Amino acid sequence: MASGASGGAAGRAMAGGCRLLLLLLGLGPGPGRAAAPAAAGGMLYPRETPSRERKELGGLWSFRADFSPRRDAGFVHRWYRQPLRQTGPVIDMPVPASFNDITQDPSLENYIGWVWYEKEVLLPLRWLQDDLNTRVVLRFGSAHYYSIVWVNGVQVVEHEGGHLPFEADISSIVQGSPGIPCRITVALNNTLTPHTLPPGSIQYMNDKTRYPKNYFVQNIRFDFFNYAGIHRPVVLYTTPSVYIDDITVTTTSSESVAVVQYRVSVVGSPLYSLSLSLRDQEGKVVAAGDGPAGELKVLNPNLWWPYLMHENPGYRYSLEVRMQAQVDGALLEDVYTLPVGIRTVHVTSTQFLINGRPFYFHGVNKHEDADIRGKGLDWPLVVKDFNLLRWLGANSFRTSHYPYAEEIMDLCDAYGIVVIDECPGVGIKMPESFGNKSLQHHLVVMEELIRRDKNRPSVVMWSVANEPASELPPAAYYFKTVIAHTKALDPSRPVTFVTDANYALDRGAPYVDVICVNSYFSWYHDPGHLEVIPLQLTTQFENWYKTYQKPIIQSEYGADSVPGLHSDPPLMFSEEYQKAMLSEYHSVFDKKRKEYVIGELIWNFADFMTNQGTTRVLGNKKGIFTRQRQPKSAAFVLRERYWKIANESNCLPPITKSHTLFLK
Repeated sequence: MASGASGGAAGRAMAGGCRLLLLLLGLGPGPGRAAAPAAAGGMLYPRETPSRERKELGGLWSFRADFSPRRDAGFVHRWYRQPLRQTGPVIDMPVPASFNDITQDPSLENYIGWVWYEKEVLLPLRWLQDDLNTRVVLRFGSAHYYSIVWVNGVQVVEHEGGHLPFEADISSIVQGSPGIPCRITVALNNTLTPHTLPPGSIQYMNDKTRYPKNYFVQNIRFDFFNYAGIHRPVVLYTTPSVYIDDITVTTTSSESVAVVQYRVSVVGSPLYSLSLSLRDQEGKVVAAGDGPAGELKVLNPNLWWPYLMHENPGYRYSLEVRMQAQVDGALLEDVYTLPVGIRTVHVTSTQFLINGRPFYFHGVNKHEDADIRGKGLDWPLVVKDFNLLRWLGANSFRTSHYPYAEEIMDLCDAYGIVVIDECPGVGIKMPESFGNKSLQHHLVVMEELIRRDKNRPSVVMWSVANEPASELPPAAYYFKTVIAHTKALDPSRPVTFVTDANYALDRGAPYVDVICVNSYFSWYHDPGHLEVIPLQLTTQFENWYKTYQKPIIQSEYGADSVPGLHSDPPLMFSEEYQKAMLSEYHSVFDKKRKEYVIGELIWNFADFMTNQGTTRVLGNKKGIFTRQRQPKSAAFVLRERYWKIANESNCLPPITKSHTLFLK
């Protein structure tokens, strides 16, 4: 949720912008607090075009965590009113990155509450000349979890949610002060409550014989570390004062012709003209149109195909949208180019069809997680991961358990990696997390996610939650409402959520299009007993299909393995046990994928950090790669399987035996 603001007074900041601070302190909402609005307007990715410029704000920012007992010193003393360094000590903090692992301070690693970021930047003079009708926008790719942003001491936006973009038009602030550095201040709170996504709770430890005064902990019901910070790029970009605000594209196709349906919204003036041209990868115009809505027909189209399903996967056209408007006698022009993949998705009772052909998900679950940087976007790591995915023969992944960076999604589109796009609805376990307050926030999160990713050909299905307590009575209405809302926003894609509930008790499953089920037989259930997997997994599939007659994806399965730990016969936590578990699951998959099982997603692509605990030694070790992206034995087992499946179903060249796979 994002909402704009224009004042910098402490009273307004405390009452209107600090809901999570008040929750952390156990207080009620501030006076005059209005509900945060639903996602409004567009959220096009900021691209440079003939009419648009962008300025990256990554690098070192000033940083301070508020360690005051009530975590409110920054608001009481109005740190946003002046440079942060003038209000007390600051340290350098890289952006994008999580703040937790950057320093040697253990109190920062597990910090809960408000932290403050600041960056001063000089803007080009041409951006500040108001007579040029230039609009200046400040955009955050994501910040975890609740953000309040000021520019030169004036509050410009607040946003709830840790994995989706938000922005603010700051033209009126910066254009009034040419030549003065633009000071951007961010207050960021990582507190999770029963009504956030993901949910959590604050527990105060009041036993003074065991805990210091004001001691509290953040409880969570998910198994990954709650990294916090400004995790994705921060940019300033410009548009004309009349501009293209949003573009929505859907596609249909037959053997010889495709139809690209489009809808364009323009903000700033009711008087404008629009022209559109669709170009292929050689730059040739294959279709053209005009007006805010219509259809473009493409003869003999190049369809967007998944990796390993076609010799030219990830084919995308470029849709150039050109807007012209007259403002005070001056002609304004805005240009935006949107990549477009032409593909269709359809679900039957036993199959998942992409462009009319059966598609089998052989892929992974991932995390945005790495040493030092935490969840911060890191290009070398991103590219390494995609090279490993293609080496592995993986054609898909789920964005477990939150939306991933737009830059990652761009590469999925380009490389043909199919995505199940999941919102941050993980750990919805408490009954109070199924109430109306949580539900309304969940609906807005889905609006923001679909607004961001609706035009991506790689996204073939939305996931609205992971392992919720869907057996609880309120779950029926909750998921019926969330799924119906998601389908109303985007009728073109199927919707699911990932369950670990009993098939007979799950109250949300009737509303999904595809059953996604997680199970860890011989790990969390009957640990060490590999022999029970065939019966239990077969029974699981047959019960779900008999009940719902819907295709099934094994959306998680796996075992922890400590790299270099060996045991024969296989024992838990050894690399041999991980391999043996995979083999047992795969034998059942091979039988059931001939019927109604349409996918298998290993948990997990790579080891990742979690909270400390007696069952976690420096994180979760279920990766087939280490956290540093080195393969365990299981990676080679999975690679051989995935390439075998790809060759069987698509007549591709034989599997490359070398560890090196030359990629285009």
